[in-house]
Amino acid sequence: MASVPHDDNYCAGGAGQLGQPIPPEPAPFPPFPVLNSERIYDSPWVGLRRDTLALPGGAVQEHHVVEISPAVVIVPVLEGGTIAFVGQFRHALQTTRWELPAGRLATGEDPGDGARRELLEETGLAVGELQPLPGFHPTGGISPHYAHAFLALGCRRVCAPNPDPSELLLQREFTRAEAEALLDAGQLTDGFTALALMYALRGGLSD
Repeated sequence: MASVPHDDNYCAGGAGQLGQPIPPEPAPFPPFPVLNSERIYDSPWVGLRRDTLALPGGAVQEHHVVEISPAVVIVPVLEGGTIAFVGQFRHALQTTRWELPAGRLATGEDPGDGARRELLEETGLAVGELQPLPGFHPTGGISPHYAHAFLALGCRRVCAPNPDPSELLLQREFTRAEAEALLDAGQLTDGFTALALMYALRGGLSD
């Protein structure tokens, strides 16, 4: 399966999706010297390390870094124009919310291939055309974790969903207007969902 272009193509040519010039990145600060780095916890899902940093001015401070493998989030648009969502129970929140399909990438997995796999597993949908959206760091203050975002067009149902045992999912399709209403009402509290949907509505998803 061919890989999907990296999401930098969303802003190819030095202009944003609306044709405006892209302001330059901020001037970089030098990284803090790391005096010591200690691994505190490791599991197949998450790692935690404690770095001891030398700050400007001579102060020393501990900084905890959460290590999570890269992820994908998909905005799936069916052939009729509706957007597929899943209602997912989140143990940490003790609630069920509407979300876009998303999940972790396997080690070395191409993001486009991972997006197709996650979408099929969680919804039973196959992708017609996969377009990259801008990716993002969900929690850059504590983790280098990165999420690749995709707009999946021409999706069609080819099988029953096959989620992981820990995933309790409901299947639902919303019109664009309904998805925008959920977003504007603050009901899409999942950061992956809110940001990917805003990118899709702003640039890649036609009326």
